[in-house]
Amino acid sequence: MSTELKQKTITLRKQGKTYAEIVAILKTPIPKGTLSYWCRGISMPLSYKNKIKLSALLNVEKARAVALATNKIKRQTYLQTIVEQNENLAPLLEDKGVAKIALTMLYLCEGSSSQKSSLMFGNSNPLIISLFLKLLRKCYLIDSQKFRCTLQCRADQDIKKLEEYWSQITQIPLGQFYKAQIDVRTIGKPSKKPDYKGVCRIDYFSANIYNELKIIAELLG
Repeated sequence: MSTELKQKTITLRKQGKTYAEIVAILKTPIPKGTLSYWCRGISMPLSYKNKIKLSALLNVEKARAVALATNKIKRQTYLQTIVEQNENLAPLLEDKGVAKIALTMLYLCEGSSSQKSSLMFGNSNPLIISLFLKLLRKCYLIDSQKFRCTLQCRADQDIKKLEEYWSQITQIPLGQFYKAQIDVRTIGKPSKKPDYKGVCRIDYFSANIYNELKIIAELLG
């Protein structure tokens, strides 16, 4: 290696250039060990130290992004495997007996046992509400006029929008909604979960269905 090349290397290093940048500028394939030997003892400027810190941070962010992407793919694959293992279960609900068992289990978990002449079922999860109504309508000949719906919500929520949302989910007309019940404990306290839609309570006036579900539960127990 020529003395001139060595001197240029030292000059560039003092300017804060990395070894990779020096090789690119000089357009000469100098071994890293040689560069390190030539530049030993050189005090690097602050700009170089900042560059190294920035590079390290960028590498960390890049590694984090790659890890997140990898984990996302793994999770998607994992969830898809679960779907494939269980997609044969949904058709079982075509059997009315199986559907009644599912409805009974769901009502035991989320329904009220205090009303003897009607069903009372409430939840904040639209999927659970939809499943309950799907099973109920599948298992029994339903009179849609016997449905009533009541929303339990926070004080700062838009009741009209909530009622429209739950009316669409339940397919129960707005005219069959009772007056919404506002949780007085939330007055003056802003909601922290913007996606929270309150609790939807479904009432269906049928002592026969209530008694049948109760008896099915006892038989299963």
